[in-house]
Amino acid sequence: MAPGLLDLVHLTTWAVCAVIKLPQLVAVLRAGSAWGLSLSSLLLELAGYLVFLRYQIYYGYPLETYLEYPIIIAQDAILISCIMHFSGKARRALFYAVIYWGSWYMLTLQKCIIDLAMNLCTFVSAASKLVQLQHLWQTKDSGQASALTWGMSVYTCAGKLQTT
Repeated sequence: MAPGLLDLVHLTTWAVCAVIKLPQLVAVLRAGSAWGLSLSSLLLELAGYLVFLRYQIYYGYPLETYLEYPIIIAQDAILISCIMHFSGKARRALFYAVIYWGSWYMLTLQKCIIDLAMNLCTFVSAASKLVQLQHLWQTKDSGQASALTWGMSVYTCAGKLQTT
């Protein structure tokens, strides 16, 4: 790929990541419902993002290689909070926050833990998408699932493959 085009893909990937969950958030907030979305899927996705971010920080990679992840994590946390609120499970949010916070620190207790977790990241990310697809299949209704968010996710994954 030409260097100019590669830079453009890289920049647009960052830009898309900055707003990737917004269409999904808007759909949930407008409907006042999280119907069609799988909480388990988003929790797995968040776990994958947190492991990746922790790995990048632990090994001192340049900020440019993972800058979008804190933004995506914040958007995921907000979306998870909305889903829990609309599904009447808001009290569980504190439980999940404590689990993720504890895991954030446990990942770096030993080098082999963070390395193993990073090796499982792709599997966890794929599993999160499969869990969401299974949920959609079972309910036979996409509810508030945003095709635009899924499309943007495909673009960012393809963009990262080209620019990393």
